[in-house]
Amino acid sequence: MAIKPRSALARKLAFMGTQSAKTPKGADLAIFGAPHGTPYKTIDNRVHEKSPDAFRRVLKADANWLSHWDWDFAGPLLPEGFKAVDLGNLATKTKDGRNNRNKIRNATMAILEAGAVPIMLGGDDSTPIPFIEGFAGSPPITILQIDAHIDWRHEREKETMGFSSTMRRASEQTHVWRIVQAGARGLGSARFQEVQDARDWGVHFVTAKHIHHHGTASVLDHIEPDSHCVICLDLDVLDVSIMPAVAYPSPGGLAFQQLTDLIEGVAAKAHIAGFAMVEFVPKRDLANTAAFTAARLVCHAMARSARNKRLS
Repeated sequence: MAIKPRSALARKLAFMGTQSAKTPKGADLAIFGAPHGTPYKTIDNRVHEKSPDAFRRVLKADANWLSHWDWDFAGPLLPEGFKAVDLGNLATKTKDGRNNRNKIRNATMAILEAGAVPIMLGGDDSTPIPFIEGFAGSPPITILQIDAHIDWRHEREKETMGFSSTMRRASEQTHVWRIVQAGARGLGSARFQEVQDARDWGVHFVTAKHIHHHGTASVLDHIEPDSHCVICLDLDVLDVSIMPAVAYPSPGGLAFQQLTDLIEGVAAKAHIAGFAMVEFVPKRDLANTAAFTAARLVCHAMARSARNKRLS
């Protein structure tokens, strides 16, 4: 399935030196942008639409150094012979939730059918709903949601597919057999009943405070060995001091190293089946440092997926 790029930038500039491609055929890993998900009537989802291009742009210079030693990975970013492609951005539209979901689901399925690992660059946090749906034909998955909020509302503003409902919708999918939610803190849209519903379903909650006190192993303990894990990262899980460019920043979040330890830990224990990163707001990133931080997290997901895939 060809994914039609939405922007000229996506056609000209692939993420971190990956190959621009129209299809995932022959690739080990495929990146695509999903600028829009399912909108709420009173919340403008256009604040996220330039995020995928911002990540591509901020690593343009680094892409010239792919063969150089990267100390985070004890070698080059990607192993020799590993093929990663950038399929560009889906042609999503700000108010067209139904068609946006179809495009994201179909793109994810096409990548998986090609035998590649899908990496999605959102978009708001409703985009993982169809991303997770795309794994329906694959082995059962564990979801590791790394997020300041738990996203267990049944509906918000009479919309059931928005960003406050992501994990509840995931819990209803029969191929999702475990959900681990890490990094929750502060005030969100969840009420007592949503928290109870999640616990009754069997969610393993590991709060940001617990991670600060007990380390990332307290999260990884809940990841089953050799399972297929889809990582859903909402950037507001990071502390506001290093990630101000999100819709709902708050203090007390995770550090960059804690996130990279989680990604590495999943790869060491299980299989990274997919990775989605959402909720970046480019206009709040005045110095481009937040975009660089976020883009490097994608690099970590790529590198660990590549090494993970080679060893599986």
